[in-house]
Amino acid sequence: MFIAMNRFKVLPGQEAAFEEIWLSRDTHLKGVPGFQSFHLLRGPKTDDHALYSSHSVWDSRAAFEAWTKSEAFRLAHRDAGSAKPIYAGHPNFEGFEVIQAVTA
Repeated sequence: MFIAMNRFKVLPGQEAAFEEIWLSRDTHLKGVPGFQSFHLLRGPKTDDHALYSSHSVWDSRAAFEAWTKSEAFRLAHRDAGSAKPIYAGHPNFEGFEVIQAVTA
């Protein structure tokens, strides 16, 4: 398994706008080979930003990388950056190979 995460630092007062962008968009993930799940995570707030993370689970790094080169990826990200400034810097990508999984 492979977990792909992006961390977003959202400017104070822009949290609702950020969440609306994510909650109202079509992710184009359903049916993508190797895709397992997606979560949008809300983290802690500081004086200068609120932390969010997107978290997707894939069968493998290869499946994730194939998605990033697909038409589904282009469609899901076609409006990225078109909103008014809501970020404190660029998103931070982190990719992880799963070495252990414990389930209920």
